[in-house]
Amino acid sequence: MNTLSAFEQFTDTLPEGETLMPVLFVGHGSPMNGIEDNDFSRRWKQMATEIPTPKAVLVVSAHWFTRGTKITAMDKPQTIHDFGGFPQALFDVQYPAPGNPALAKETAALIRSTPVELSHDWGLDHGTWTIVRHMYPQATIPVLQLSIDFTKGPQYHYDLARELYALRRKGVLIMGSGNMVHNLRMVAWDKLNEPSYGYDWAISLNDTFKQLISQNDVKPLINYSSLGREGALAIPTPEHYLPLLYTLGLRTGKDAVSFFNDRAVGGSLTMTSVRIG
Repeated sequence: MNTLSAFEQFTDTLPEGETLMPVLFVGHGSPMNGIEDNDFSRRWKQMATEIPTPKAVLVVSAHWFTRGTKITAMDKPQTIHDFGGFPQALFDVQYPAPGNPALAKETAALIRSTPVELSHDWGLDHGTWTIVRHMYPQATIPVLQLSIDFTKGPQYHYDLARELYALRRKGVLIMGSGNMVHNLRMVAWDKLNEPSYGYDWAISLNDTFKQLISQNDVKPLINYSSLGREGALAIPTPEHYLPLLYTLGLRTGKDAVSFFNDRAVGGSLTMTSVRIG
């Protein structure tokens, strides 16, 4: 690869090694968090003030589940309203952040374990823009998405994330967006307005997740099927959990770990989020 690639020119104001960007896993919850001023969205805004301003944001969203791995590579990604039954105000939102085709190509080249398709027909789904519009409301920072290959197991995704490590040294904020505990079929809809309401199994497993993450004990987190009945209830399908593994795969032994938005919602969801670094 040409050492004077467009992406290296893009990041030449931040020499490699000067700053190691943190990595985030964000529990995104309801799309309404994208337009509401609530505890979750306010914490996202605050987080943007606590970390260095990124050169770009790369999001692994639960809502781009594909055959094979893809990355958005257009100059102007569209705002995708991939939901139904919500107020018109949510559908009216546009988040016109630019893309960065050079960064997309550079990221694809970093990934050696699988071919990465440059996508021009996706954009920013609600797993991305509902969070990032609160963090960076001026929409001037390039935002890209990396898809999740649904044909691959959890170890594959953890290992793939490790190939992205160089981006942390280039000022790119890498974010996984999903929910650790995510079982929509068991949501207690009548309890949504009850703060921090969680079923016993959801709270217990969420505590287990935090303990394992704090101890950097990733094996049971990767092999989550070994977590028994609680794991099966919390992760009935993998798409909202796998973004966590991308975040954990980017961790170094020196990274500090902290949690935020650590609350249950509607019994069977948790918004618990992780900062690494």
